[in-house]
Amino acid sequence: MYAVMGVTGKVGGAAARALLEAGAPVRAIVRDAAKGRTWSAQADVALADVQDTPALTAAFTGCEGVFVMLPPMFDPSPGFPEAAAMIASLGDALRRSAPGRIVALSTIGAEATEPNLLNQLGMLERALADLPAPVTFLQAAWFIENAAWDVASARDEGVIRSYLQPLDRAVPMISSEDVGRTAASLLQAPWTGHRVVELEAAERVTPNALAQAFAGVVGRPVRAEAVPRSEWEAIFRAEGMRNPRPRMQMLDGFNAGWIDFPDHGAGALKGAISLRQAVAALVRQV
Repeated sequence: MYAVMGVTGKVGGAAARALLEAGAPVRAIVRDAAKGRTWSAQADVALADVQDTPALTAAFTGCEGVFVMLPPMFDPSPGFPEAAAMIASLGDALRRSAPGRIVALSTIGAEATEPNLLNQLGMLERALADLPAPVTFLQAAWFIENAAWDVASARDEGVIRSYLQPLDRAVPMISSEDVGRTAASLLQAPWTGHRVVELEAAERVTPNALAQAFAGVVGRPVRAEAVPRSEWEAIFRAEGMRNPRPRMQMLDGFNAGWIDFPDHGAGALKGAISLRQAVAALVRQV
């Protein structure tokens, strides 16, 4: 049995589907019983919130492998107390349940010492470092699906507004479908000890290239437009963020290049889904 967190999201859903396609039994972990019903015909469904340690322990118990992740936290409180609480619960559940092996979703830049939003995943890696079970930290690049916010403006205005800049700087990106499928593949191949596996697309992506991918999908010219950094905080606060600084620091890290894989992706696994394919899927969904 393989337990998968986040099955109602893109990465967890892709991981669960890939395991089922391989004929593996899946325990789909959901926080909402209603959403779990869509999985009940294919998988064993377990209801557990990441901060409900007993329920999470029960969901992991008896599993050959588990895929774990933190719910996205884009607007954390200073010091990341929300992430700390979730990590403590997850770590306790993994120690109590003792699954055979663990794949934990992490991120490019998890080891960065500079303050930024991705420090939360660095906290996760450090917290799970003493687990006796084999652990793979799957460090994924920037998700192409972050461009979901650009679908409407690309389609209606012919422009995408980019916080990644300069517009000709290539950034390591990856499709969430590739992340989920890679997680499923890693779970099914035993290993020993703790390791980091990096994952990015076959080619790095500039904002200009992202705009061209949108143009090819929506059928009209699309250009990228850099959002001045001086405007970021006001924009983010207008969108409802209370603490935009970590997000801005993360963007600075990508733009300055200090958020990257240590060898700039030379040793990273490469995804199979192209930028055009990922953007086409986004446009269909929106």
